[in-house]
Amino acid sequence: MKKIDYKKELKHLYKPSSKNVEMVEVPSMNYLMIDGQGNPNTSIDYKNAVEALFSVSYTLKFMVKKGEWKVDYGVMPLEGLWWVDDMAQFDANKKDDWKWTLLMMQPELITKEMVERAIGEVRKKKNPPVLDKIKFESFTEGKAAQIMHIGPFSEEGPNIQKVHEFITINGHKLSGKHHEIYLSDIRRAAPEKWKTIIRQPFE
Repeated sequence: MKKIDYKKELKHLYKPSSKNVEMVEVPSMNYLMIDGQGNPNTSIDYKNAVEALFSVSYTLKFMVKKGEWKVDYGVMPLEGLWWVDDMAQFDANKKDDWKWTLLMMQPELITKEMVERAIGEVRKKKNPPVLDKIKFESFTEGKAAQIMHIGPFSEEGPNIQKVHEFITINGHKLSGKHHEIYLSDIRRAAPEKWKTIIRQPFE
């Protein structure tokens, strides 16, 4: 059976330095996505979206592993795009106003038909409340700057600032949405060890 570690194959996207900001070109990739709004710490929709995305992603993984493909791969981490309608008003302390898209990258061999089948299987077993909100779409981020943040989410501020300053110092303008990639299982790891990629596209 073929084993694929996409985080290793896409090391430049999923294992950045925790000391220096790096520029990357993020290609078009396919994702499971759910849109929502509200504080990630208190929103039921956010919690349900996380459950739905992981349930369908793991169903797809085992479908590929046991089916004709005979490929075993690690499920990719949860990612989040964060914004408000007027980004000049984006306030880290007003999380209830935040809009978000949660997403999980899927391997190239995953098709729309496979996703529909996986959603059907999850519906029979668990039927998470927001299952019908899942979209399967390609997303192209393009040029971006990123850094690895180690520690709790509440301490991301200086690293976000570092990424933004790097972009402007190099003569570019911020564009797109604030992007985070969650590499740690926050239910098990201590907050001071959480690894989160902070990514910001630019033009």
